[in-house]
Amino acid sequence: MMHETARLGLWHAAYVMARRDFRAILFSKAFVLFLLGPLFFIGISLVAGTLGARAAESAAPARLAVALPQAEAAAFERAYAYLDRAVNLPPMRAVPVDSAHDSTRLLADPAANFGAVVTGSLAAPRLIGTEERLESWRGEVALIVAEAQGGGSGAIPDIALEPTKTSVATQRSARVATATGAITLLFLLTMLLAGMVLSNLVEEKANKIIEILAAAIPMDAVFLGKLLAMLALSFVGIAVWGSLVLVGVAVGGAALPALPVPAVGWPLFVLVFVLYFSMAYLLIGSVFLTIGSMAPTVRDVQTISMPATIMQLAVFFLATFAMNSPGSPVELFAAIFPLSSPYAMVARAAQSMAMWPHLAALVWQAIWVALFVRSGATLFRRKVMKSGPSKRATKAA
Repeated sequence: MMHETARLGLWHAAYVMARRDFRAILFSKAFVLFLLGPLFFIGISLVAGTLGARAAESAAPARLAVALPQAEAAAFERAYAYLDRAVNLPPMRAVPVDSAHDSTRLLADPAANFGAVVTGSLAAPRLIGTEERLESWRGEVALIVAEAQGGGSGAIPDIALEPTKTSVATQRSARVATATGAITLLFLLTMLLAGMVLSNLVEEKANKIIEILAAAIPMDAVFLGKLLAMLALSFVGIAVWGSLVLVGVAVGGAALPALPVPAVGWPLFVLVFVLYFSMAYLLIGSVFLTIGSMAPTVRDVQTISMPATIMQLAVFFLATFAMNSPGSPVELFAAIFPLSSPYAMVARAAQSMAMWPHLAALVWQAIWVALFVRSGATLFRRKVMKSGPSKRATKAA
């Protein structure tokens, strides 16, 4: 009884455990070599970002608004239907002529997802939109207008271009690209850093150190302390890599394209990303920690951890697929499922300005971290330490 009362509390013991692991790993040569590893992932990140930008363009195609007088709009639609069978034209939708007077408001309507507006008349057509859309659609619009005018002369009419600063379609495409980049970065960081948890516990288990720790402090505190130590070491690694990125931006920043601004703004988005990285790391780290506690040797870790690695890939693909349909059942499932929730929610932060869902998601994820840690510690005690509670022993006492 004296021994039990002398044991540290859960959080105090977890802090002691985290401080011990943090100091031991931070000043080791292996950790210095580990910091060099992400240089090999730069190429993967660039390729993933390029693919994500292309996916953003195809996920929600922008539409062409047609604000012409009724008879001319009907002729435009007939010409569009005729040419669409041979030419890949942007989706179109007729709108009232009066709406063209406030083209900025029309292009900013998130439900319509317009990229440009055709207005004026068939004799003097005008195309209003961002410079990017004007350059890509001016030829298609000229062909449709020429066909609507009769198409007999063969002459391509001139289209008056009126550029605007932005449209909801351009903004949405940029935000999807930001969400894709955030999910990819979150996946690479957790995939790269969570592996530290596995080897650390297996080594201490092989050296019988874990048995000494389990005798001194609660097993839940051992698991929680190790997770927090590895999370702190992850932030050290991110700080080092982030500093190198900032140096690269400072040297060649003029040649880099401007990053699309997320819906919540950069300061909040960075804060949200850090919080969701922490939750993603703690969630998958608790799973890896349980797997590491079950592995007999370091050699068996890779075999046992394979299902968890496949699960990480599945979670990444689920979140990437779900972000293209905000508010859909798939996106809601990805936001609720614990392991995919950080990925889905960081994508939502890039696309939506609402902040209250993030507070609810962070609380939800923290609950699952506690459940995973408790379950892993209990499983380790009963299956490895053989020290789980016994009903017979409890009744006899």
